[in-house]
Amino acid sequence: MEKVLLKNIDNPNSADINEYKRVGGYRSLPKAFEDKPQEITEMVKKSGLRGRGGAGFPVAMKWLFACADTKFPKYLLCNADEGEPGTFKDRPILEKNPHLLIEGMVISGYAIGAQYGYIYLRGEYPGAYHILNRAIAQAYENNLLGDNILGKGIKFHLVVHRGAGAYICGEETALIESLEGNKGQPRMRPPFPVNVGVFAKPTVVNNVETLSNIPLIIEIGGEEYSKIGSPDCPGLKLYCVSGYVEKPGVYELPMGTILRDIIYKHCGGIKDGKNLKAVIPGGITTPVLPPDKIDCPMDFVNMPKHGSMLGSGAVIVMDETVCLVRVCHRTLKFLEHESCGKCTPCREGTGWLRSILERIENGAGVEGDIELLLSVSGNMLGKTFCPLGDGAASVVQNYIKHFRNEFEEHIKNGECKYE
Repeated sequence: MEKVLLKNIDNPNSADINEYKRVGGYRSLPKAFEDKPQEITEMVKKSGLRGRGGAGFPVAMKWLFACADTKFPKYLLCNADEGEPGTFKDRPILEKNPHLLIEGMVISGYAIGAQYGYIYLRGEYPGAYHILNRAIAQAYENNLLGDNILGKGIKFHLVVHRGAGAYICGEETALIESLEGNKGQPRMRPPFPVNVGVFAKPTVVNNVETLSNIPLIIEIGGEEYSKIGSPDCPGLKLYCVSGYVEKPGVYELPMGTILRDIIYKHCGGIKDGKNLKAVIPGGITTPVLPPDKIDCPMDFVNMPKHGSMLGSGAVIVMDETVCLVRVCHRTLKFLEHESCGKCTPCREGTGWLRSILERIENGAGVEGDIELLLSVSGNMLGKTFCPLGDGAASVVQNYIKHFRNEFEEHIKNGECKYE
């Protein structure tokens, strides 16, 4: 299928508005304005589009909740805080195709009745910050943003807001807190952001990739879009692949593409002809999969049936030379560092898990450490304020579930054989 989200990105000037228009950009915007806002939402509902940030929540349902709230103004927030290790799928859009995102946001804002939008951008993407601001300025100059877009009396203003490097701000309520100038920590829910979001107004938070799918839905229609990819989770998906493969990178494929095909067909297989040992399919907090579990459709419905989650679609491939105790330890070290500290199970639990794993990795593990890891993680699951703590606990449990022998060897031998 012809690329849509990554269309024209090989062109050195792809971020320029004239180049975007040359390949059909901003064609969906006037077409969307011919319909009523509720008709746009209905089209998105028919498309079956789910949020591409990790949760996979139906986009139209979130929009309808916000539309039903009578408070004004309403806000549209783009979550561009791509902070999870191994995740870089949104970056090509932000840096190479920013007008696709802007067009998607204007259409989405029109659909939900939002007149103000923010792109909450990861602080570690300084290049994207300047590119987005240039693109927004061009959109204003071409009357594609402002108080009277295309002379239709439709208002939508857009601002880029830079984060300060906190992984937790990828969680939508922590993002909102940060945007308001507060410490980036999750809020208690309910109320949900669709009713009480930024500045206590109805707020829709969608991911970069999610919003970038909207122009295509307008162009071809919801029913036609629903025929792309998996029947349960239709549409296009960006899979970013890193690790021990011959051709790492970002791949635009139909949702539901088989994980084995992504690794061996699209990415050229395992680097240097080595054997596959493990795959993290959707970002570091999604359950790791052994080689015999990779014949799974990469979508939000089927991945849980195969023991993992799609998450962000960040595929991290590890070969036979990788020490998985070390991978688990480094993951917990990251999650401990990024814990916001709001709730005790996560604040204390991530540090405790990290210290046990560090002891095992350094050759000082003792009998009972594996049971202790399972006990601590078991007491964290379902008791943390947001998914970060749950993610940390499930990481430990899944590495032990599939690769317990490596933990046992570390403890028994007092050393790592992969040094």
